[in-house]
Amino acid sequence: MSDPAQKAFRNPGRKLGVYVQVPFCQAKCSYCNFSTGVFSPHIHGPYVDALCREIRGHAGLYRDAGLAGWNPAPRYEIDTLYVGGGTPSLLDPAYLAKIVEAVRETFPGAIEEATLEADPETVTEDRARAWRKAGFNRISLGAQSFHDDELKAVGRRHRRADIFTAARLLAAARFDNVSFDLIAGLPHQTTASWQASVGELLRLEPVHISIYILEIDQGSRLGRESLAGGRRYGAGLLPDDDQMADFYEWACARLSDAGYHHYEISNWAIPGFPSRHNLKYWRREPYLGFGAGAHSFDGHERWANAHDPAAYIAAIQQGRLAPEGREAVDSRQALEEELFLGLRQLDGIDLKAIEDRYGVQLAERVDPLAAEGLVEMTGGRLRLAPSRLAVSNEVFVRLLD
Repeated sequence: MSDPAQKAFRNPGRKLGVYVQVPFCQAKCSYCNFSTGVFSPHIHGPYVDALCREIRGHAGLYRDAGLAGWNPAPRYEIDTLYVGGGTPSLLDPAYLAKIVEAVRETFPGAIEEATLEADPETVTEDRARAWRKAGFNRISLGAQSFHDDELKAVGRRHRRADIFTAARLLAAARFDNVSFDLIAGLPHQTTASWQASVGELLRLEPVHISIYILEIDQGSRLGRESLAGGRRYGAGLLPDDDQMADFYEWACARLSDAGYHHYEISNWAIPGFPSRHNLKYWRREPYLGFGAGAHSFDGHERWANAHDPAAYIAAIQQGRLAPEGREAVDSRQALEEELFLGLRQLDGIDLKAIEDRYGVQLAERVDPLAAEGLVEMTGGRLRLAPSRLAVSNEVFVRLLD
């Protein structure tokens, strides 16, 4: 019998997602724990050249790097492209057009959803039109807050007025699929300011909304300062965990009342506008990542490129890949991913199908959580209890322990 960790990826009907990482920012936000940074614009050209070279030559680069699990024949057809970062909207639009062209020339199929991450202050009339001409049809806009004191506290470059200007310019450029991000838990944030931010966002009538609870960990300056009991970067002005949970739960109710479908823990959409690319991650579908620090998954193995842009460029110029963190996915890990990623989706998972696929019984894990009201079964599907979404990480830890 074939390994259940790989079985799902023998289905030729699955479409490939392509992710392109642009790790450049104007400034490093204090809460950011991503592998991004501030670099001279002089690196943009060599970086894009390396990106296009990696995209076009990926099959040979993978073969030479020993990534035997990736088999380009039969080739997957692409249907989603996501250019993220960092702040990829900093790039000259001509560079972004080159990236899209390289993807289209390399992979068969039609790119039905092409997303570009953008910060509000980078959106201009000319750039928005150029993005549309290059082939992007979806923008993910990092609004984060509609209060200038909250934005300033974490080092964001834009202000409230920039969000409304960006929304207007994107609409004029015929972007009808725009997602807005908000963060619950920023310094200075109060119940009143949070509810006002959500209200201002709804005034813009976006088709997609992402709301993230601020992560406090060692990966960011703000997180390290908060954990150390310090006050720099606004760490002394953070809402506490209970307040953050209250902000999130209030937003869940407000967005539901406004007609948005809550389809993933951090994501809401009006019908027909979920993030098709991000759904691939939660459904464990194949995706390839290009660029410094980009991750890939072929159903058998996960790997990431070198995080340092200079090291990445040098490797590609030398005709080689510089993978970091390669990891074969065994059946146990695949099962845990099915549970963790599947339960992030509000529709939940088909528990029996997963038990059959992996030859396991999960009652000992699930029953105690159901008894405590943390999860619930509906029509054979297991899902997080809607009232416990704010403590989902605690549920996942217990489920996977």
